[in-house]
Amino acid sequence: MRLRKIQNTPVAVTELGFGASVIGNLYRVTPADDATAAVDAAWDAGIRYFDTAPHYGLGLSELRLGAALRHRPRDEYVISSKVGRLLVPNEEPHGVDTEGFVVRDDLRRQWDFSRDGVLRSIEDTLERTGLDRLDIVYLHDPDDHWRQVAEEAMPTLAELRDQGVIGAIGAGMNQSAMLARFLRETAADIVMLAGRYTLLDQSALDDVLPAAQEHGKSVVAVGVFNSGLLSRDRPAEGMKYDYQDAPPELVARALAIAEVCATHGTTLPAAAMAFPHTHPSIINVTLGMRTPEQVGRNVELHDQHIPDGLWDDLRAQGLIRSDVPAERGRGRE
Repeated sequence: MRLRKIQNTPVAVTELGFGASVIGNLYRVTPADDATAAVDAAWDAGIRYFDTAPHYGLGLSELRLGAALRHRPRDEYVISSKVGRLLVPNEEPHGVDTEGFVVRDDLRRQWDFSRDGVLRSIEDTLERTGLDRLDIVYLHDPDDHWRQVAEEAMPTLAELRDQGVIGAIGAGMNQSAMLARFLRETAADIVMLAGRYTLLDQSALDDVLPAAQEHGKSVVAVGVFNSGLLSRDRPAEGMKYDYQDAPPELVARALAIAEVCATHGTTLPAAAMAFPHTHPSIINVTLGMRTPEQVGRNVELHDQHIPDGLWDDLRAQGLIRSDVPAERGRGRE
């Protein structure tokens, strides 16, 4: 699988990445054997970028991902995790986590973007994963903490990067406006953009993507199915869009896009995975993968050829913005 370099860093990631939130029991239990088998299937398919976070399953994702990767040659893969939520003992557990993960709540999350919090978070992640280093570290959902992350957290990560402890640094969020600030105003090399450059939402063209181009920085795209509406060949009522029930007008738009895809011999989910690569600053699409079967499907979708004419037709019909760049095409650089 093709590698793409994070600009101005020594780190290169495969164009398709393994998102490990789901093996932290996101929404439902994932058996440990399934989690290991999913990581193994991703490896066998050539995926070499794996993303996790302490938030995912109160550390379970990091534990499982580290165990599955520990016997692999360390220089052959890239792993990212995140800082901003420390895991501390929960003084008042109720039995189950309340933030979407089916795990015991013996621990709780504590926001901390201080220098000490960042260093402690990285140390805790290394202990949970059993790995000797992290290749990429993101600030995780720092929406309400700009001053502290700009003055403490990002400078701390920049020191570690400059010392060679970390290969690349950045931030991951569901909004694009603050990610643009990270690219313009801080030492960030890369941002993880969730759901804001998809077939149904191209708002990142107004801020973060121009900032990445202007400053020679890179973007990882996640949430490319917008919580599910773009994940099936034929969208239907009741599917989710950005974690809510999709409004009828968006379902209709997704259906219209699906029909154009069919005329070009492809499918809506394959186009949804390929779409972020129309922008030259986006170097990777990372998807949650719970089982070997999901890995296989995602790899198959990733490998599908998407005719350049699809984007032209979608622009012409007003189904995507007219300023979406002409596709560079994976593998043509």
